[in-house]
Amino acid sequence: MMLDVDGASAYAYTGGHAFEPGRPVAVFVHGAQHDHSVWALQTRYFAHHGLNVLAVDLPGHGRSAGPARRSIAALADWLIALLDAAKVSEAMLIGHSMGSLIALDTAARYPSRVTRLALLATAFPMTVSDTLLDAARDREPEAIEMVNQWSHSSIAAKPSSPAPGFWLHGANQRLMERVAVRGEAHLFLTDFNACNAYAAGLERAAALRCPVQIIAGRHDAMTPPRASRALIDAMKRADVAVETVTLNAGHALMSEQPDATLCALFSFATRSA
Repeated sequence: MMLDVDGASAYAYTGGHAFEPGRPVAVFVHGAQHDHSVWALQTRYFAHHGLNVLAVDLPGHGRSAGPARRSIAALADWLIALLDAAKVSEAMLIGHSMGSLIALDTAARYPSRVTRLALLATAFPMTVSDTLLDAARDREPEAIEMVNQWSHSSIAAKPSSPAPGFWLHGANQRLMERVAVRGEAHLFLTDFNACNAYAAGLERAAALRCPVQIIAGRHDAMTPPRASRALIDAMKRADVAVETVTLNAGHALMSEQPDATLCALFSFATRSA
């Protein structure tokens, strides 16, 4: 689905199923240097099992026109503008890594628009090392290689590769390289800077009014489970219902544990309030 958002084209994948009036809506938000395709399995299942789906390409990523937004708050505002363009009054938000910060900020600042919130591989603060920032600025291929290595805890999805020739590391690296080629210069650095600068996480967590699910990878080297503890504590102090799920995976939850990730998300999305 192509939409006009703030005068620029924006793409949202609908899971291979047309929107149907009256269905609940689930919005999927990818992380840094990625696009909607990281949610391939989860979005298609949602779309063919009773929910409308919008898996967005953030501005300057994939098929969405730039410019890329330079802050998490600006990306949250863009996400609300996309919902307006799609004529969606309220939705469940599902975000991975940088996308989890975008989803968190959106849900806190626009509470009437968000029914549920799922945060995958989240952290606060989501600090990016100077070494990685420098690589993203001056040696982007090296930054892609570093993040790709740190994102996976295994060379293949478990219990086994889902298809002949399927390679977690290779597929993810090619995706990040493609996003780099299609996007504006220093896109990876722009994404990293947005994560690194985001300071409102605890304030936003305390302002939530919808149920929250946190999904973490036990072997995540980038946003380990302990990195979400401050967010969870802030939510609980605000009397927000929080469910935590830990999977046997690294940062790339959706590809390392696709079925378990889907099962957790779909159960949360369809559970009675």
